[in-house]
Amino acid sequence: MEHADHVNLLQGGIPKPGGVWADFGSGSGAFTLALAQLIGPTGEIYSIDRDEGALRQQERILLDRFPTYLSSNLHFCVADFTHPLDLPLLDGAVMANALHFQRKKDDVVQLIHGYLCPGGRLILVEYNVDRGNFWVPYPISFENWEKIARRNGFADTLLLATRPSRFLKEIYSAVSLKP
Repeated sequence: MEHADHVNLLQGGIPKPGGVWADFGSGSGAFTLALAQLIGPTGEIYSIDRDEGALRQQERILLDRFPTYLSSNLHFCVADFTHPLDLPLLDGAVMANALHFQRKKDDVVQLIHGYLCPGGRLILVEYNVDRGNFWVPYPISFENWEKIARRNGFADTLLLATRPSRFLKEIYSAVSLKP
C-alpha cells in the first residue's frame, strides 16, 4: 500500500484536525505518517511500539516530512501496548495491523477504551477474515470486530473503507466510538 492508501483508510474516522492521538503498535510508522497528515501540526501523537529502532526511524521521517510539527507534539514510546501505559486522555487511537497478533483481544481493547475520553475514537485497520496464517495469526473480520467493540464498551462501529489485499482477501478500516 502507498501513503495515499493509509490516509484513505484513516480519514473517515478523523473528524477534524488537532487532538491527542495514539498509534498502538505503530511499527515502521506508515499509519503514523497518515495520522500526522490528517490531524495536522496542532495535533499531538503518541507512537507506541516495542521496536526502538523503528520508532527512531519514524521520528526522522515524520520530522522530515512534516517540518511544521513541533518535536514536543510527537512522543515515541518504546512499550508493549498489551500492558497499561501512562498516557493522557486520548481523542483518538489508531491500531493498524497490530491487533491480529493478539489471540485474546478483549484485554487490549479494554485498555485502549480506557485511554479514550468520552466521544473518543478507535480506528482499527485489519484483514477482513477470521482465519490467519503465520504472518497474520489472529485477524478479525469486520463482523467480529463489531461484536468485540460492543462487548468492550464501544457504542457504535462504522466501516470506513476497504482495500484489496494480496495476502488475505481485503483490508478494512473501522471506527468505534466511546460513548
